[in-house]
Amino acid sequence: MSIVFKDVTKTYLHKGKEINALRPTSLTIHEGEIFGLIGFSGAGKSTLLRLINMLESPTSGTIHVGDVEMTALSNKDLRIKRQKIGMIFQQFNLIESKTVAENINFVLKAADYPKDKRDGRIDELLELVGLSDKKTVYPKNLSGGQKQRVGIARALANDPDVLLSDEATSALDPDTTKTILSLLKRINKELGITIVVITHEMEVIKELAERVGVMSDGEIIELGDVYQIFSQPEHEVTRGFVQDIYDFEVPAHIEETAENQIITLKFLRESAEENHLNKLYRNYDLSISILNGRVEYINGIPLGILMLQVTGEANEIRRLIESIDKTPGVERAEIYD
Repeated sequence: MSIVFKDVTKTYLHKGKEINALRPTSLTIHEGEIFGLIGFSGAGKSTLLRLINMLESPTSGTIHVGDVEMTALSNKDLRIKRQKIGMIFQQFNLIESKTVAENINFVLKAADYPKDKRDGRIDELLELVGLSDKKTVYPKNLSGGQKQRVGIARALANDPDVLLSDEATSALDPDTTKTILSLLKRINKELGITIVVITHEMEVIKELAERVGVMSDGEIIELGDVYQIFSQPEHEVTRGFVQDIYDFEVPAHIEETAENQIITLKFLRESAEENHLNKLYRNYDLSISILNGRVEYINGIPLGILMLQVTGEANEIRRLIESIDKTPGVERAEIYD
């Protein structure tokens, strides 16, 4: 189900001062996609997420989820609509005094799910998230990853059209995070559900999302497919997030001169898997050393970054650079501070 914001704002009053939590925003999230929002604390991403299911009401503008204008619903109709918008949280929000099955049943009961079908639905959900053997276990006896799986099962209990993920992996270790992200991708593929993820971790965006909006100071400052954002970041904030993934720095002991230069190359798509170094060694009378490098796969598409130290005559280095600039799929990359 699609989500459409049209000229939406959210303003708070704090000690007599207006706080623009969300500046005028128009955004379309397509049906069945995984859409990511990334930004630092206070950027506005949580506000935007909570506006989708109207946990926050907009100051102005309209919000549609599917064909329904959320901003026009009565309280009664809004409660019904929210049952089709699942939500998972950073801190899991499980009821500690209830078993795994009882946590899920709590949601089903609140939605008046047919009583004679609840056990079957619980079993179905636990199988989906890989916790069939944890039905009678209490949350205190689960790992963080298992708790989040229960949270996902609970969010899916009412067969929602939209799933909202509020920093759902921030409290998990890297390996557990990967398993949760894989589960969300599988749920998206198998159920066709629209997923909106907010995070401050670019690694999560890289692994999960198809498109991403970068937020800062209450507005979306950059928007595009994830590969585009990683390969051609435009805004300073976006460049900072991308740099965190590559984690490249010029070694402090290296002094650049006309005869000793650091050249960082970006290899787009298929070119990332080709052996360009052999050509450089063969065609140029230069000393070329690899300082750093990696290939990332973003939605299955390779993106390569290679940092080189190139030493030799200035004219020969200039000839190398001119050749690079003419090579399809290869660009000189900037390493951002």
